[in-house]
Amino acid sequence: MSSKPVQRLERVVIRFAGDSGDGMQLTGDRFTSETAILGNDLSTLPNFPAEIRAPQGTLPGVSSFQLHFADHDVLTPGDAPDVLVAMNPAALKANLRDVPRGATIIVNTDEFTKRNLAKVGYAESPVDDGSLDSYHLHPVALTSITVEALAGFDLSRKDKERAKNMFALGLLSWLYTRPTEGTERFLKAKFGPKPEILEANLAALRAGYHYGETTEDFAVSYEIAPATMPAGTYRNITGNTALAYGLVAAAHRAGLPMVLGAYPITPASDILHTLSSLKRYGVTTMQAEDEIAGIGAALGASFAGSLGVTTTSGPGIALKAETIGLAVSLELPLVIVDVQRGGPSTGLPTKTEQADLLQAMFGRNGEAPVPVVAPQSPGDCFDAAMEAVRIATTYRTPVFLLSDGYLANGSEPWRIPEVGDLPDLTVEFATEPNAVDAQGNPKFHPYQRDPETLARPWAVPGTAGLEHSIGGIEKKDVTGEISYDPDNHDHMVRLRQAKVDGVATSIPPLQVDDPTGDADVLVLGWGSTYGPIAAATRLVRNTGATVARAHLRHVNPFPSNTGEVLRSYKRVIVPEMNLGQLALLLRAKYLVDVQSHTQVRGLPFTATDLADVLHKAVSEIEEGSDR
Repeated sequence: MSSKPVQRLERVVIRFAGDSGDGMQLTGDRFTSETAILGNDLSTLPNFPAEIRAPQGTLPGVSSFQLHFADHDVLTPGDAPDVLVAMNPAALKANLRDVPRGATIIVNTDEFTKRNLAKVGYAESPVDDGSLDSYHLHPVALTSITVEALAGFDLSRKDKERAKNMFALGLLSWLYTRPTEGTERFLKAKFGPKPEILEANLAALRAGYHYGETTEDFAVSYEIAPATMPAGTYRNITGNTALAYGLVAAAHRAGLPMVLGAYPITPASDILHTLSSLKRYGVTTMQAEDEIAGIGAALGASFAGSLGVTTTSGPGIALKAETIGLAVSLELPLVIVDVQRGGPSTGLPTKTEQADLLQAMFGRNGEAPVPVVAPQSPGDCFDAAMEAVRIATTYRTPVFLLSDGYLANGSEPWRIPEVGDLPDLTVEFATEPNAVDAQGNPKFHPYQRDPETLARPWAVPGTAGLEHSIGGIEKKDVTGEISYDPDNHDHMVRLRQAKVDGVATSIPPLQVDDPTGDADVLVLGWGSTYGPIAAATRLVRNTGATVARAHLRHVNPFPSNTGEVLRSYKRVIVPEMNLGQLALLLRAKYLVDVQSHTQVRGLPFTATDLADVLHKAVSEIEEGSDR
């Protein structure tokens, strides 16, 4: 045990940053896993370039991983790091503007060579020129100390240097009183077939930990107590993994096999990876040759009586549009997962955005309404997936599930639910004819609707007596025959819209968090803005100001009381990572002049930024500017 004093903290934000080849994502992930095991609440923000390997030591090649953990509930990955671990000059320069004065900076001095400094425009080393004097700077020769610690291993210098991320992880594990046993088990599983590499990484991890104990550069270590959480079994989970598990759980509760038709695309590919390992749970995954084939396979599976799912990002949605329209016309269940990223076109593949909402709403020819569901946190991706499947199977419709890169790659502690507590999504297929013809013989009408949901029967091909036509050409109501009749087309268009509108009867009303009941300002969000909005609201309320908060999971249709809620406040502010798409929909539907606050930086909002916006709105109303 270390004899150094231990200081108790309530929270800390750590950012690991380095070259794309420095293993920062792995380092951050392992630190996060150990933190989750200790019981801290946490939120993460991985941030990495789209290039497979940008030029070494350059600003475009910087990869970072930010973790916010605390002894209380955590809503965001943190606005700014309290600790920056910079593995080279590029990592320091790319991240320094985010680091507040007085924060701790640990730099790998071995990489601050003239060549590396010149790559990012440093004339002199900031470690030596006094420009970092306002920070708690800890220069550590991470690379050379790691190589020295591995002197007894029969490895090349390059292989020894690769273990410097494990040295940094060990040092930070000591500094913040994190265990290392989980990481040791992880390394044994990863490098078991390569014992020399395994032992080198373990030695580097332990050397970093012991360096913290023995060096005079770090006078104290820190401790963050576990957070108070509801009882249960928890695991750390990313949004993509939670979404995959939610789809599988929903298929199980519906009694359906699941078929995923997908083409790999950032940042949705991990859903395909996760589901491909779950075949034992009735999951079939098909990595198609392109986006169109992926959704075609999923829709075909739905026609055959399975739960069809397709996963992609914004560019893939553009290619899938025609088949989504076909699913609307066929009125079959289909879950379309769009893990949104920065656009347009290829845009920012590894960065987050919320700019596909209008594409999900209207990105098809003709009147082709589709319900839209959006999760609010990584763990909530599980529940949102369950809800998307419920709507798709109940109403026989394709459903959009709009996640984004922030949720997909971010992580948080997630309480594993009991299977018996999950909703019953049992599906009933048509098993016999539901009508008779003019001669009194049994006949199947594929568009004879449920009076409550307006859903048509789901008939599995090959079921005797249930043969029916299928295709994208307009169908006659009830009978399903091809029809070009103008009045029938008008009727069918309105029926399909009414079916989607009717989803609102099965979703809860919009809940408003307004503790005092006298707030004049409402901040309304959707999707991944939940955490920053909730954190900003907390900051504003801590100053004594009143502000109300609400969040939409169902973006189409809106909860039935949405208009009433909007009209109850003098000002409604809608933060979005786009140029105001939800605000546009709200203004059009409810004629309420909501105020947009937007950014499209590829990063989530900061709580302090949103708090400033809310403070300003409250002050303007108090000063009488809203008349």
